[in-house]
Amino acid sequence: MGASDSHSSSELLLADAIADCYADPYRFVMLAFAWGKGDLERWPDGPDDWQRQVLEDIGAGVLTIDEAMRSANEHDAIRLATASGHGIGKSALVAWLILWSMSTRPHVNGVVTANTTKQLETKTWRELAVWWKRAINAHWFNWTATKFYHIDNTETWFFAAVPWTEQNTEAFAGQHAAHVVIIFDEASGIPDVIWEVAEGGQTTGEVIWAVFGNPTRPTGRFRECFGRLRHRWQTRQIDSRDCKMANKKQCAQWVEDFGEDSDFVRVRVRGVFPRAGAKQFIDDETIEQAQARDVADDMGAPLLMGVDVARFGEDQSIIRFRRGRDARSIKPKKYRNVDTMDLASYVCEAIDTHDPDLVFIDGNGVGGGVVDRVKALLGKDRAKMVIEVQNGARAQNQSDFLNKRAECWSRMKDWLPGASIDRDADLRDDLVGPEYGYDLHNRLKLESKESMSARGLHSPDDADALALTFAVNAPRRDKEKKTQQKQHGGTRLSPGAWMT
Repeated sequence: MGASDSHSSSELLLADAIADCYADPYRFVMLAFAWGKGDLERWPDGPDDWQRQVLEDIGAGVLTIDEAMRSANEHDAIRLATASGHGIGKSALVAWLILWSMSTRPHVNGVVTANTTKQLETKTWRELAVWWKRAINAHWFNWTATKFYHIDNTETWFFAAVPWTEQNTEAFAGQHAAHVVIIFDEASGIPDVIWEVAEGGQTTGEVIWAVFGNPTRPTGRFRECFGRLRHRWQTRQIDSRDCKMANKKQCAQWVEDFGEDSDFVRVRVRGVFPRAGAKQFIDDETIEQAQARDVADDMGAPLLMGVDVARFGEDQSIIRFRRGRDARSIKPKKYRNVDTMDLASYVCEAIDTHDPDLVFIDGNGVGGGVVDRVKALLGKDRAKMVIEVQNGARAQNQSDFLNKRAECWSRMKDWLPGASIDRDADLRDDLVGPEYGYDLHNRLKLESKESMSARGLHSPDDADALALTFAVNAPRRDKEKKTQQKQHGGTRLSPGAWMT
């Protein structure tokens, strides 16, 4: 046998051995690298335990080629979300997944992105170059600053490193190949719109979607992988202190300096989402407690009704109710794509059904037409219960709040501890969505809906409807004496009553 024949035989044996790893990425990783030798001398046993578990989870979800052909496009994508502390080796795992996919899936189309261009170029993608050079089949592929491809199939068998932009999302819309792999690194910082486009592109063939990152933000799609969308994802949260590669001394210093349960340690060490973002107005923990808290009956408290009026096609018009600390017992009503006349009718039906003491309607934009129509339908006497709220108007406490909306949300935030709200995913997402700041006069200002849209978040209609019930103070039903005056439809509103 000549040298060329020997080489061809070795290549066939290598190709066969790697083909056997089609549904076993862990086996591929153990085969592809010289563990315990050279620059891997420190790691004779191969991947860390958590890395092995992720690889095995992916392998368990892979269909055989025959199964994939029989089920056509009816099988679910393989989705894995891993939140972790620092320094655990997630960039290495990303590189292994790319190499395994490229080695076992002919004409795979893959895309990799990260929270920033710098992270993508200098860490995620560079780590791939390091592991590519170590791989037993490195000669099958070539690496450039933007593309990793099969040397004989440059245009159809590749992974691309793609920095995201909200103006150009086409790269994440799916490749329509037999095998598609999507990898997000530092996924907390990737806008929701990129997630949504990637989701919509998963229409053909086998799809593997793996997302990794420090859980830096308590909102957004990465957080939702562990919350309302957790039934769609295999999730894992990794504590750096449990990993071989992490700097244990540094982790111990952080715990000593900031505390085990500080948000800093939760994110950087424990792989747990923070209670609140740096600018998040209402934190996750407060909302979760309000969702779990039993309802305390208080029939003497006024029943208040808030109506947020939709302005755009994707927004919803919402009707919500609150009696004292109870915003759960009466279910909200939600409407899409209804005109102002129909919405006014629905509002009046809700008034007839539940007999609220006061009705607060968002009067901004098209909401003014709803206010006028509701008052007309109710008649002169009953119309007194309707209060139009202009979110951009001056706050009652002008020294502390930029406008009425900031004041309403602040009152709602103060009310939540001790309150009961329903386990509504929309409400939860809306409550945690807005960020906040202060103007030059040190007055609280809430993030605008336009700013939230730029971050890929929807208008917080559900939470706005609940916040409207804090627009003014309302007297209790069980007070023996109620003084009347023309202000606010003839009802004198007692200070502090919104907290009851």
